Amino acid sequence: MRSPLPNPLYPRIPVRRLLLATLLPSLALGAGLSACGGRSHSSTIQYYLTNEPRSLDPALSTDVPSGEMVALLYDGLTQFDQDGHLIPGLASRWDIDAAGTTYTFHLRSGIKFHDGSTLTAEDVAASWLRALDPKTGGGRAWPLLPIAGAKAFVAGSATSVPGIHVADDTTLVVRIDAPLSVFPKLIAMPVAAVAPAPLPADFADHPVGSGPWRFAAWERGSEMRFARNPEYWGVEQAEAESIRVRIIPEALTIAAEYEAGLLHVAEVPFSETARWEQSHPTELQRRAAIRQLYVAINTTRGPLQDVRVRQALNYATDGATILRTVMGGRGVRTGGALPPGLAGYDSTLTPYPFDPAKAKALLTQAGHPNGIDLELWRTGRSEYARLAVSLQQSWAEAGIRVTILERDAPTARAASAKGEADLFLTDWYADYPDAEGFLFPLFHSSNRGTGGNRAFLSDPELDQVVTQMRTTSDTALQARLARQADARAHDLAPWVFLWAPVDLWALSPDLTGWRVPAIFNGQHWTGVRFTTP
Repeated sequence: MRSPLPNPLYPRIPVRRLLLATLLPSLALGAGLSACGGRSHSSTIQYYLTNEPRSLDPALSTDVPSGEMVALLYDGLTQFDQDGHLIPGLASRWDIDAAGTTYTFHLRSGIKFHDGSTLTAEDVAASWLRALDPKTGGGRAWPLLPIAGAKAFVAGSATSVPGIHVADDTTLVVRIDAPLSVFPKLIAMPVAAVAPAPLPADFADHPVGSGPWRFAAWERGSEMRFARNPEYWGVEQAEAESIRVRIIPEALTIAAEYEAGLLHVAEVPFSETARWEQSHPTELQRRAAIRQLYVAINTTRGPLQDVRVRQALNYATDGATILRTVMGGRGVRTGGALPPGLAGYDSTLTPYPFDPAKAKALLTQAGHPNGIDLELWRTGRSEYARLAVSLQQSWAEAGIRVTILERDAPTARAASAKGEADLFLTDWYADYPDAEGFLFPLFHSSNRGTGGNRAFLSDPELDQVVTQMRTTSDTALQARLARQADARAHDLAPWVFLWAPVDLWALSPDLTGWRVPAIFNGQHWTGVRFTTP
C-alpha cells in the first residue's frame, strides 16, 4: 500500500516553489501541465504509485502496484467495480452445476486484444496454466488452486490441469475440487487476467491485454504511460486520452505536487487528516476500507490460553481515544473482525468498552491478581510506533505490563507465524471483498500460523460455521453464517479488536467520475472525465 503523506513543517508556498523548481524540468514529459500550478488540460490523468510494480504481466502480479496496473491493461472472466461488487468481465455470464463444483463460463464474442487478435477461451486457459506453472516464477497463483488438478500441477506431479476444459471459442468449463462460494471472486484477482496465447515475442517490454487502456511506455524508476483503448468492449469506456503513472516514493513530494496541481488524486495520511479537512474540504472522499487493524493474541501462550485474559486485554483497550488521537479519528470501531461494507458485517456487534476495572476483575478470576507481563511485537511501520505505545499505556491501567519489540517486517511476521509472539500488532487487507476472506484465513484452525491465523485459534464450533459459509451458494445464508462466526470470534477474543481504517483521498476539482475504490484492482479509470476544457 502507499506510504502516508507526512506533515509539511514549512510554509506551503515556499515548499511548493522549491519542489516545482526541481520537478518541472522532468515534468515536461507530461505535456499540458501549468507552471502556475494549474491542473492538466491535456486529458491526461496524472496519477502515482509509491512503489514500482514488479511487472505488468498478470502471471507475475504479486504486489498491489502490479495489481493496480494489471486492472488497466487486462480483463478477467469476472472483475470488481469501484464499489467492490463482482460484475461480469470477459464472461457475460456463468452457470454452476447442482453440486457447486462445475462452472461454465460464457465468454463475450468478438473481444480484441490490443494487438488486434481475437480473444478466445483458449487464451483464458493458457493464461491460467502459465500463472500456475512454477517455471513462470509468479509466486501468487493461490486464487487458481481450487481448480481440480491445479495443486498437483503446481507441485510438478502433473503435466496438465484437468479442471480446465475449453469447450469452444466462447465456452470455458472449470471444475473445482470442492464447493467454494467465493470462486468467482478469486478469478477476478490480477493473476487470473488474460493475455494472448502464445505471448507476443516482446510481451515483457510491451504487454498486451484487452483492457480499457493500452500500454504506451515504461521508464523504469520514473513513470508508466497508458493510452485509451478506443476498441474496448466494456459498457463504460475510458474518456480521458491517457494516464500517466509516476513513481513517487517521497510522501512530501506527493503532497506538494497535488497541492501544486501536478497530481489529480492523492491519499491523505492519518496524521494529516485535520489539516487537509481544513485546506481541501470540498476535495476529499472517504471510504471505510475493507481492512482491519488489530492485535493478534496467541491463544496458545501462557495466560493467553484463558479466554478471560484475552477479554481482559480488550476491556483494557481505550480504543475510542486511541483512534481519535493517533489515527485522526479515521476508523470504524468494530466488535468483530468484519469491516463495514461486507455482507455479514453486523453493526450491532458492540465493541468491547474501555473498562479497566472489568479487565482487572477478569485477570483476578483467571488467577492473575497482580497482573501479567507480555511482549507486543510490531513492524517498523511508522504509524505503528505511536499506536503501540498508546496500547501499552492503556493496558498498564489494568495491570497488563507490555514490552514492545520492534523488528523488521519479515522478522516480526515470521515470529508471529511460528507462534513466538504473545501479541502481534498488524492489519489485514482484503484480497477480495468477501467475509470469507477474513473469517477463513484469520480464524479457521487449518490456517494457524502461516495461513493467516496468527492467533493460533482452534475452535470446532467456529470452524464448522465458517466451513458451511464457504460452501453454501445461498447468499442470505452466507451473510447469516458470517455474522454468527464473527460473533463467536468476538466472544473468544483471539484479537484485541481495534478498527477498520477509513481511506481518505483528495480529488482534483478538475475530475469527475472517480471514487475511492473499495478493492485495490477495482479502479479502472473508465468514466473519469475532465470538468474543464
